[in-house]
Amino acid sequence: MNIHPYQPADEDAVVQLWRDCGLTRPWNDPHRDIARKLSQQPELFLVGELAGEVIASAMAGYDGHRGSVHYLAVAPGYQAQGHGRRMLEAVEQRLLALGCPKLNLLVRTSNERTLAFYRSLGYGIDDVFSLGKRLIPDLPD
Repeated sequence: MNIHPYQPADEDAVVQLWRDCGLTRPWNDPHRDIARKLSQQPELFLVGELAGEVIASAMAGYDGHRGSVHYLAVAPGYQAQGHGRRMLEAVEQRLLALGCPKLNLLVRTSNERTLAFYRSLGYGIDDVFSLGKRLIPDLPD
């Protein structure tokens, strides 16, 4: 798998990947999420390709205190082959190069398979609550 920074030509394939992996939600417009990411640290938005096909993605960020990763996805037909681990390692390397001391990520509590994946890579559950507040609605125009 070739890992490279996201390019505008990747957009449709990346959004379809997120849909195929069940990562999209009605209240989050994936195209707007991409546009927002491209305005902030676009070099931390990674795409994995195999034989010219987008099979993986990871959207990371660093605020000077903690790193985060979102939309870590591997196409269903390519899961459990090490591609997710490679994408996460690429994110971790880039964040370490920026001096990031800790990486946080969010996983839905019902997603046991993904929780097991992250645990196998050394991630643990922090004793915190994740709170959120939508500042800009993403409902369709």
